Amino acid sequence: MNDQIQPDGSDAHDGAPEPDHGALGDAEFAEFMELAAEEGFDLEDVEGAIEAAGHGPLPVLAVVGRPNVGKSTLVNRIIGRREAVVEDKPGVTRDRVTYEAEWAGRRFKVVDTGGWEQDVLGIDASVAAQAEYAIDAADAVVFVVDAKVGATDTDEAVVRLLRKAGKPVVLCANKVDGPSGEADAAYLWSLGLGEPHPVSALHGRGTGDMLDQVLEVLPEAPRETFGGGGIGGPRRIALIGRPNVGKSSLLNKVAGEERVVVNEQAGTTRDPVDELIELGGVTWKFVDTAGIRKRVHLQQGADYYASLRTAAAVEKAEVAVILIDASESISVQDQRIVTMAVEAGRAIVLAFNKWDTLDEERRYYLEREIETELGQVAWAPRVNVSARTGRHMEKLVPAIETALAGWETRVPTGRLNAFLGELVAAHPHPVRGGKQPRILFGTQAGTKPPRFVLFASGFIEAGYRRFIERRLREEFSFDGTPIHISVRVREKRGAKKK
Repeated sequence: MNDQIQPDGSDAHDGAPEPDHGALGDAEFAEFMELAAEEGFDLEDVEGAIEAAGHGPLPVLAVVGRPNVGKSTLVNRIIGRREAVVEDKPGVTRDRVTYEAEWAGRRFKVVDTGGWEQDVLGIDASVAAQAEYAIDAADAVVFVVDAKVGATDTDEAVVRLLRKAGKPVVLCANKVDGPSGEADAAYLWSLGLGEPHPVSALHGRGTGDMLDQVLEVLPEAPRETFGGGGIGGPRRIALIGRPNVGKSSLLNKVAGEERVVVNEQAGTTRDPVDELIELGGVTWKFVDTAGIRKRVHLQQGADYYASLRTAAAVEKAEVAVILIDASESISVQDQRIVTMAVEAGRAIVLAFNKWDTLDEERRYYLEREIETELGQVAWAPRVNVSARTGRHMEKLVPAIETALAGWETRVPTGRLNAFLGELVAAHPHPVRGGKQPRILFGTQAGTKPPRFVLFASGFIEAGYRRFIERRLREEFSFDGTPIHISVRVREKRGAKKK
């Protein structure tokens, strides 16, 4: 996982009330900034890069409402660019779409949702499910109502949903294009959600005041705390995979008793099931999840909701144990599930189930498939198990512990820069266009998963960044965890905007 940040200063966090030094202590941060100054970097730019990489998950703001009230237009206004699809007919937005935004020095994620309607069927029901999940996963909600139309029965239904969720809500009275429309907005006090903020998402009127209120209710960091809500709580392990790969059987075998229903029919499990299980003197919280089918937005009914709940379980877990049926070819769906866990930034263990059913020929072809189809997670610990017989189940917990250790590993800045110096000297970046960019120095700004910021004299190619990630893994044992590397390129002298 890599991204390059170009030196336009757009990611710097001017005006942030409390600079976040990520995983760096004050002394280490001061020493690092001295090094950055010596190399000619703009210090505000450097501090912004460390903050951006070190913050971990950003707080999430969900924008919800019934169809055609202007949610996507408001999202475009918040993020400052035309990204969300806007069309003058209801129902254009169907899936949840997430963007990063910044206001008054604070960064957060904005989730654009499809219109929520009550008592609907088919794809409209799927849209409603997406919106409900977005509310559940958000830290705060902007509820958009068309001030010209006023509160409808559907708006009242959304209000009941929001009250049940218990999330902070900012009421946006949209389509108030001038002072005359503010009287219409005032009628929305009747919804009982507090002050309606008159806004014209199309023209930008009133959006600044509304965003100020959003920052008042949006937490600095997400409410979710790993380990079940407290320091020293059980580590959370999500069991994920396609339907009928044996997740429930594995959970029962680990627990030593029949905790969850097992059936040969795929899809027996609908809701994530939390189970506290003691293994090796340690209590773990295992979450058995519903199987993730091919494409979430093509599912219907209970399967659709099950997939959304599974995604939520992964977000709340620390480790994703991905079960793969070793008796079948690795599918595109298996790869999608792996990608979901990687993008969620979770520690990962690959568990190949039904190993007892394999003959020599299948084992040979499986090894080839793993090399070609799962190369993106070659760093993940792997266990070959049989949930039916209990074969090699004792290897599961050590693999989980290895993945957690990698996920939480932090390399001191001094040691990292010594390593980078040796690496660049032995394997310099290829010359491109007569220039040879160099990695000058770097720091690890965060953990869970490890997040690095590297500072360079020029653009670093993707292949060289993959090489750096591979060597970081070899040197510092980041087994079982994704790594995020961002590269900040030094501006040319005198190129800084006045």
